[in-house]
Amino acid sequence: MSVKINSDNGIINIDEQVVATLAGLAAIECYGIVGMAAKSTTEGFFELARKEHVTKGVKVTIKENKVVVDLFVIVQFGVRISTVAENIIAKVKYNLEKFTGLEVVGVNVHVQGVRIQ
Repeated sequence: MSVKINSDNGIINIDEQVVATLAGLAAIECYGIVGMAAKSTTEGFFELARKEHVTKGVKVTIKENKVVVDLFVIVQFGVRISTVAENIIAKVKYNLEKFTGLEVVGVNVHVQGVRIQ
């Protein structure tokens, strides 16, 4: 599904995958994040996705030009999870609203694991 934005010069279509990529890139830049968690379809558990696959741990829902993002992350051992999650929420919301112009109504962070570095 894509988002259609009407402007004076025409129509802008933003694909859901673009929103997922922007959200994933913003999330992995945050301190305390090891990476995104990708669900293994055969085993049913989460594993660390490589840096090239930032959209593996991102689920985007768009309704009426309003965005809800679910992020599945793996955090570094020794960090305060609540602080890391707050930073992710703020950064993802800011970047999506800045780059797409869409209203972000929710960013949900699901911590799927802790990794010792």
